[in-house]
Amino acid sequence: MAIEKKTIRLLILEDSQNEAERLVSLFRNSGSATRVHRLTSSDDLNEVLQQTWDLLICAPSSEQLSPTEAISTIRRLAKDVPAIQLLADNDSDSITEALAMGAQDALPQSDDERLILVAKRELHNLEERRARRRAEVALREAEKRCQLLLESSVDAITYVHDGMHIYANRAYLELFDYEDADELEGMPMIDLIDSGDQGEFKNFLKNYADSESTTELRFSGVKAGGKRFKARMSFLPATYDGEPCTQVVIRSDADNSELEEKLREISSQDLVTGLFNRTHFLELIDAAADRAVNAGQPSSLAYIRLDQYATLLADIGIAGIDMLLADLASLLRTHFAGEAQLARFGDDVFAALQLGLTPEQAEPGLKVLLKKVEGHLFDVNGRTAQTTLSIGVAGLNETTPKAQIVVDRAHRCADEQEQGNNLKLFNPADVIAAAANRGDVVAMIKQALDNNGLRLLFQPIISLRGDNQEHYEVLLRMLNSKGEEIQPTDFLADAVSAGLGEKLDRWVILNAIKQLTEHRSNGHNTRLFVHLSSASLQDQTLLPWLSVALKAARLPSDALAFQLSETDAVTYLKQAKALTQGLNELHCKVALSQFGCALNPFNSLKHLHIDFVKIDGSFSQDLNRPENQEALKTLLDSLHSQARLTIVPFVESATMLSTLWQAGVNYIQGYYLQGPTQSMNYDFASDDE
Repeated sequence: MAIEKKTIRLLILEDSQNEAERLVSLFRNSGSATRVHRLTSSDDLNEVLQQTWDLLICAPSSEQLSPTEAISTIRRLAKDVPAIQLLADNDSDSITEALAMGAQDALPQSDDERLILVAKRELHNLEERRARRRAEVALREAEKRCQLLLESSVDAITYVHDGMHIYANRAYLELFDYEDADELEGMPMIDLIDSGDQGEFKNFLKNYADSESTTELRFSGVKAGGKRFKARMSFLPATYDGEPCTQVVIRSDADNSELEEKLREISSQDLVTGLFNRTHFLELIDAAADRAVNAGQPSSLAYIRLDQYATLLADIGIAGIDMLLADLASLLRTHFAGEAQLARFGDDVFAALQLGLTPEQAEPGLKVLLKKVEGHLFDVNGRTAQTTLSIGVAGLNETTPKAQIVVDRAHRCADEQEQGNNLKLFNPADVIAAAANRGDVVAMIKQALDNNGLRLLFQPIISLRGDNQEHYEVLLRMLNSKGEEIQPTDFLADAVSAGLGEKLDRWVILNAIKQLTEHRSNGHNTRLFVHLSSASLQDQTLLPWLSVALKAARLPSDALAFQLSETDAVTYLKQAKALTQGLNELHCKVALSQFGCALNPFNSLKHLHIDFVKIDGSFSQDLNRPENQEALKTLLDSLHSQARLTIVPFVESATMLSTLWQAGVNYIQGYYLQGPTQSMNYDFASDDE
């Protein structure tokens, strides 16, 4: 049941080892995995800043390195490491001084609860800044690709600002017989339009400024030599070099222009009803979501489902259903009277997008629609048919996530109605209440335990040193009502809080033993790594129960390695010592995972019987940098000197293998080798030298 938490890389400026340990424990007890370095000097700070860190916590004072110098060094090196200054008191002048020197916040040293809240806030802000920087890089790459596409496009494209050309692609220059874009730069676009069409062009521009959609104009263009030609242009809002402008696409009229227009129209329509089809309607929703976020314009999406569609289909047949749907589409057009964008969204589903209306504002009109449809008599080849609707409504506003989520919300509201001819609005409070209600999650866990709604996955652990024994880590997944896998991060904390941690662990152990016994009976020399939660670590009945289970399965005890996280082991060191001693007496192997996060990680190893040490995933990051390779090698050397076998997880590329082999790693694990699967099917023979 291993949970891979994001490890916080924490710098602590504190002369007292005990106080530094207390701060680390504070973060650990709040549920955060940490990798910590205690600063000892200015040189030490400059050295560690070659790596990436997430947070600096400064004591009120330090004889080894002043907080002012530490924060100034971080700023001088342009490192994005937020700093929190602890104070001896709550004096406002001290707080102001700390903020002035560059700390993100300052608070009394004894205010532990506030420290955790401030740290979480700063870590969240840091992640937002990093995400923004990644997005900016991606944007620059996208702009480069867009520029290449513009240059290679067969369509004539120009960008215009205040009526002046600021960019034209090669196809545009060729269309108007210009050799160089410099000839057009700064030229009014109206100069390329026949004088007889210039008045219409000006009106077109004026109307376009108030329009929310792409508009097209037919006109006569003028080439550089004075030759006229028929063409049509379409406008779209755009940006060029970061400035707002207008993108203009010009196409010459050809004999088949009407056919092309008809094909474009057909491609966006549902052939039965004449309304927009699903694909085009999703584009309209995306555009509405953009306006909601960027311009603050709300919209309302109604998901309109026919009730008893299957019964109607069986009664009047496919041809009859098509007639009914066409009639209903006509009714929808009349009802909304052009004030909504309408689509046939599925076999039995229509959708209406009302721009500028919130769901609450759209509700009265939709209730009228319910009554209209209920009272409407559909004529199907001389027969009369009747139906009702179930409508779900969701809004798009400035906090709208992806447009598809809005569709899903409206869909759920339509499906959740117990009877037809009804309407339900999506209520954000329902989502908040569901997320806060742990009882639902606990009920799912109990049901999964009772109804075998749990699944084990196996990920291979590969030897780099010629060990011919097969090793797999056992990973737990819970299945929801649709058979979809739920990660332990989404339910394990609730299980432990509800007292179900031991029961889940024992389910995993029993089922792992069962599958391992069957697998070894086929001639495989296999060992499984089974994670134990903090609940089992404190469970004094686990060892006797495990002894009975192993004897009943007639399985060699060393075929199982029980894995504890370093965070749990440090928090419950006394219990971990007793458990690892007992497992050693049962001849089971023991592994310690997420190693290297504690301030003094080797301290816990003095008290525990550990065979395997799995290094924390943060050590696998950026191994192309020499300082990170050296940090990993130093850690591995210390572990190997204690005769500990080492495992490095998160091996995601071939380039890491050489570095890890040279560093002396015993075992590796990661998606580059194989991700978790339901079968123990990795070909270990392929890794033999």
